[in-house]
Amino acid sequence: MTAILQEIQTRLVQLVGETVQLLPALLIAFIILVLTKWAAKNVQQVVHRGGRRLLRSRSLQSLLSQTSYVASWVVGVLAAAVIAFPNLGLGDLVAFLGLGSVAIGFAFQDIFKNFLAGILLLLQEPFELHDQIIVGDYEGTVEEVAIRSTQIRTYRGERVVIPNSMVFTSPVEVLTAFAFRRTDLAIGVDYNTPLPMAVQVLKEALDGIEGVMDEPDVEVDVVGFGDSSIDLLVRYWTVPQRAEVRRVQTRVMMALKAACDRANISIPYPIRTVYHYDQREFNELFSRSESQN
Repeated sequence: MTAILQEIQTRLVQLVGETVQLLPALLIAFIILVLTKWAAKNVQQVVHRGGRRLLRSRSLQSLLSQTSYVASWVVGVLAAAVIAFPNLGLGDLVAFLGLGSVAIGFAFQDIFKNFLAGILLLLQEPFELHDQIIVGDYEGTVEEVAIRSTQIRTYRGERVVIPNSMVFTSPVEVLTAFAFRRTDLAIGVDYNTPLPMAVQVLKEALDGIEGVMDEPDVEVDVVGFGDSSIDLLVRYWTVPQRAEVRRVQTRVMMALKAACDRANISIPYPIRTVYHYDQREFNELFSRSESQN
């Protein structure tokens, strides 16, 4: 029993001694990590300024800036590990990274998936910063494409953070990809309305409307026979931003209504015919037929 206690005491003394010997190295490693945090931010700022001068693409500027930040941390952590554990050689680091990458890959596969998707989005640039996009159930303005997620600001002033893997694998509708955007506005006219006259009136109603482009031309098509009206579709072009599309649509609807009123064109509302009958008479008739049988 005494021998066991002596062995435990010896091991504890050795452990304390080794810890005391490692304290300076651990302190230096901690200082290196603190300096790495400061250096990574400064490197990121310098690279960002250089990228703005050399690159036109904002996405590539963001990719270069974020990559420099991650690379600075990798260098700092490796340097701190070498200082803290002097016996740790380059071969040991390579082996550790090789074995650890497998375990880390399984544990953090979603993180790496978003990371790779973010890099591909920044390189391919399916959309740019400040573009208005629709991803799934979310619609808004792109504020940032980071390594892990894409942030959009909705039209109600809310921020939505979407994982890059979802953005990369989902259909993305870029509303501001082109200089112009078409709006299709449905309107119905009475069946007694002469269609050529109605088409001409609706086209002329959009002349001079603020926000409606002169080119391409306004189009008015007859698209179907409805239950209560003949259905027409007014097609016009505006700038692609959502707020301007909404404002122009309001002005167009007011102009169409005013033009129809001036031309005595009726915009009918749905009509339903309801038949009423006396249930008692039906019951009496049914009873007589049953009695005859």
